[in-house]
Amino acid sequence: MAADTPVEYIKHHLQNLTYGKLPEGYERADGSLVEEASWTFARTAGEASDMGFMAFHVDTLGWSIFMGILFLGLFRFVATRATDDTPGGLQNFVEMVFEFVEGIVRDGFNGRNPLIAPLALTMFVWIFLMNSLKLIPVDYIPSIAHAMGLEYFKIVPTTDPNGTFGISIGVFLLIIFYSIKVKGPGGFLHELSFTPFNHWSLIPFNLFLELLVLIVKPISLALRLFGNMYAGEVVFILIAILPLWVQWTLSVPWAIFHILVVTLQAFIFTTLAVVYLSAAHEHHGQL
Repeated sequence: MAADTPVEYIKHHLQNLTYGKLPEGYERADGSLVEEASWTFARTAGEASDMGFMAFHVDTLGWSIFMGILFLGLFRFVATRATDDTPGGLQNFVEMVFEFVEGIVRDGFNGRNPLIAPLALTMFVWIFLMNSLKLIPVDYIPSIAHAMGLEYFKIVPTTDPNGTFGISIGVFLLIIFYSIKVKGPGGFLHELSFTPFNHWSLIPFNLFLELLVLIVKPISLALRLFGNMYAGEVVFILIAILPLWVQWTLSVPWAIFHILVVTLQAFIFTTLAVVYLSAAHEHHGQL
């Protein structure tokens, strides 16, 4: 995992463990040729790029699933042992999270849907747990992975746009689903056609504007979360290439500050998702 220069070190730590298909006759980094098209792990960033759209970021998928299982296991553990008499610290913490997310839903969602509160809780805790992986020193897990023969290994799913877009696209599909379910196909089309200008002659302009706003919602959700987490990751990596005494001087304050960032980004994503879903449940007057 050693890098000759700081630039190579940074590029190495920002590269995902990629599994994809290389075409027949492809020349790999070690000079060998792929005899027939096959699925394999990328050995270089160039190979990962050449695998194309259908390649998988195994580290992003693995850590996302692991954090999801951790969330479900932790909350199930607390739920099965919850007591009103002498609640422990973990139960108190989970109840605080419940109340916090309940406040987000109460303030941001105006409709009635029993799915929204559990969905908001899942998004907030899941994103928070994934973001929290950033607080692990940047060389620890990649060093273990390198010892296991894995050249690249990132552990923060939210520093990968594939991870953040995966969540935001899920929210987008729910927006479309509830917009059609609550308002009906005709009501949803009417809303797109007569908002913001309620006149038939401006339907093309309204459709262009409203469809653009609709598409921008998942893009803004994904890129906001990715941008903040990726920038923080780059700073941690830059600190890691400094002399040891400087690392301790900078990394601890930056890690403490990032505890706030980790929580804030989970809160912003969840709040915006709830607001968008609330708009999908609102009826607008028709002509």
